[in-house]
This record gives sequence, C-alpha cells and structure tokens, in this order.
Amino acid sequence: MRAWYQNLSERDRRIVTIGGIVVIVLVILGTVLPLNRSIAQARQRVTTKQADLAFIQNAAPQLAAAGPAGGMATGESLIVLVDSSARESGLGKALASSQPTGERGLRVRFERVAFDGLVAWLARLAQNHGVSVESAEIESAGEAGLVNAGLVLRAG
Repeated sequence: MRAWYQNLSERDRRIVTIGGIVVIVLVILGTVLPLNRSIAQARQRVTTKQADLAFIQNAAPQLAAAGPAGGMATGESLIVLVDSSARESGLGKALASSQPTGERGLRVRFERVAFDGLVAWLARLAQNHGVSVESAEIESAGEAGLVNAGLVLRAG
C-alpha cells in the first residue's frame, strides 16, 4: 500500500490524502454525532422521569394525609362515578373500558390519555369521593405527554 502511494504523482497523493480525510470526517459525523444526540435525548428523558417521580413522591403524603373528603356521599355506583367524572374532566373519549372487580372495585382502561389530566382526575377522585388506586399500569402512548393506562380503582 505504501509503495503504491509513493508511486503516485504529487497531485494524486494530495487527492488521495484529502479524500481519506473527507471519508474519516464523514464517518465521524455519520456515527458519533447521532450517538451523541441519542445520549442527550436519553438524559433528558431520565431527567423528566425523575422530575415526575419527585412530584408524585411529594404529592403522595399530602394526598394520604388529606384522606377521603366526602366518601361516595351521592350514593352512585363506582362505575357511574368514574364514567361521569372522567367525562367532566375531559377524559371520556380516552376511557376505553371499565369492568367491575369485586364488590367495591373497578378496572378501567384509558387509551392515549394526557398523563397530567389522568393524575389530576385521580387526585380529584381520591379527595372528593374516597376512591383509591389499588394498582396501575401506565405506558407511553408514543406521543409526548400521552399514555395508555390500566387502573384498578377501589371505593373508599
């Protein structure tokens, strides 16, 4: 390879050298920069998730200390309460299904619902009606701020 390079004319050696440098720069730009961008995006997602976790951890003791405010004073069933309050909160279109689970439980499924709206709705249910979340499965719906959620709710 070295002998071949030495046998080239000065002009050809310059072209080969510049071409090699261009190839190396393109390889760096094509691999390192996208990786760097992906790392930055991952760090931002982690920071956002940590902020969400901190918010939830700070809100949980306050909600627990507040306790149920009025219980289910209206006497309506949990399924009716969940359906009507979800519609009032603007979550009605995202409510995909609801199934009773036992005497005082309800399994609900939301598709492509705003996470902030869902959390605010759950907080209102807990404060105003004594409804608690027994279990929750929340996953991203692919778009920022939207989630798919499966919840098991229990009447106070």
